[in-house]
Amino acid sequence: MNTEAFLTAPFVVQLHVLSAVGALLIGSIQMFAPKGNLPHRTMGILFVLLMASAAISAIFIRQINGGNFSFIHIFVPLTIIGVFRLVLSARRGDRRGHRGQVMGLFYGALIIPGLLSFIPGRLMHTIVLAGL
Repeated sequence: MNTEAFLTAPFVVQLHVLSAVGALLIGSIQMFAPKGNLPHRTMGILFVLLMASAAISAIFIRQINGGNFSFIHIFVPLTIIGVFRLVLSARRGDRRGHRGQVMGLFYGALIIPGLLSFIPGRLMHTIVLAGL
């Protein structure tokens, strides 16, 4: 593991990685934890904040594509819309819709882009896989 690559990355990249990894951990816990109680709601709020932080910080990460947006930036509006819909479904008491939004956001905005972050030349590839 190459922690130096993470520590020397720009702040916005560090914020993005920490937000995404935090959301991944909390989301994973939430899947198996009891639903509807205060800890679930509290962790859910934290999950939403971390997802929003990951999406917003991603807007400012453009080193790979010469200062322009890359294909992976499509996940920014999808994540923001997903977060909004997740909160809306929870507030309406739509459990089925809320669960669908959470699963869609978890897999569509964390797992898929997370896997894409391991493409050679990207930071996560350098941190985790380089030197193996």
